[in-house]
Amino acid sequence: MNKTDKFSNKVEISFLEDFGTAIIRPLLGIFLGLLSGGILIAASGVNPFTAYAAMARGAFSTPQSFANVLVRASPLLLGGAGVAIGIKAGVWNIGMEGYMYMGAIGAGIVGILPLHIPSFLHIILCLIAGIITAGIWGSIPGYLRAYHGVNEVTVTIMMNYIAQFFCSWMVHEPQFMAEPGSFFPMSLSMVETAKLPILMRGTSLHPGFIIGIVLCIILFLIIRLTAFGFQIRMLGTNPEAARYAGVNTKKQILTVFIIGAILGGLAGAIEILGLKYRVYMDFVAGVGNESVAVALLASGNPIGVIATALFLSALKVGGATMSISTGVGGPATTIIIALCVIFVIAMGQGEPKQLRLDKEEKKDVEVNQHVS
Repeated sequence: MNKTDKFSNKVEISFLEDFGTAIIRPLLGIFLGLLSGGILIAASGVNPFTAYAAMARGAFSTPQSFANVLVRASPLLLGGAGVAIGIKAGVWNIGMEGYMYMGAIGAGIVGILPLHIPSFLHIILCLIAGIITAGIWGSIPGYLRAYHGVNEVTVTIMMNYIAQFFCSWMVHEPQFMAEPGSFFPMSLSMVETAKLPILMRGTSLHPGFIIGIVLCIILFLIIRLTAFGFQIRMLGTNPEAARYAGVNTKKQILTVFIIGAILGGLAGAIEILGLKYRVYMDFVAGVGNESVAVALLASGNPIGVIATALFLSALKVGGATMSISTGVGGPATTIIIALCVIFVIAMGQGEPKQLRLDKEEKKDVEVNQHVS
């Protein structure tokens, strides 16, 4: 066997290992989570097969129910992708909920203005405003983490609360966004030209899920096929090696935070332009945390984010039917999601980090030997 054949075999083995990390491990974790959830459902006196059948029926039995799954998946696709790129870079960007609020505020300010321009142009301006607002917001924890070593988890969690209450302040009178005399603090309604089109009559299905899927695919290709993506993966695997290799790690971390914030801000903007049509406090409550769960279930793989976002959305949508049909409470859905995440994380920790680093370094040496 010549060197080329040996190298090809090693690349194939590496691909299979990556496949196991990105596909097999999350699937196994989800299976174990559903199994454990089924045991808990059985302990409550309900047949778990009946409960899961009701859940599947509620999510997929009609085009309208599946449309609800896609609508529910829209912010999870974008938020999960934003968290995923942070995982690849070795940082925990937990600020998705805050980015969604800030993106919604930016898009909402433009969306309530009667600009008298074509609808597609008004929508683009709204999305750009949301992206810029969230990007600026995300640069704060990114800068603190990259240049001052401040723990990003603490900063992003605290900033989530700031963004949430800032959103509440913006929709209370006498702020210019607020709806005068409303029974609940909310912004003025988005004008018609700023609203996303509905794709299926009789549903709330808007193009948000398409945007999310496309951006997940693009992000995957960037991470896997570009020099920027290689630097991100190097940073996440071994920051010291990346630094010695000439990677500007501080700039890279800041860039990753801003990209994640942009994706989160885009999710918030799409929510108010395509579904809510107003900005109000708690309009995405909990979605940021679910985005983290999506990224963890996908092991930080943007392609896996598509599958896990749809999976979590189906659980949420179908959970209502399960509760009505079997009497199993709504919190059971959240417990099942948490169990799936726990099992995926637990299996990811089965291999010591140093062993994984040694494997990566060995692969790099083999590739360099082949190239030379």
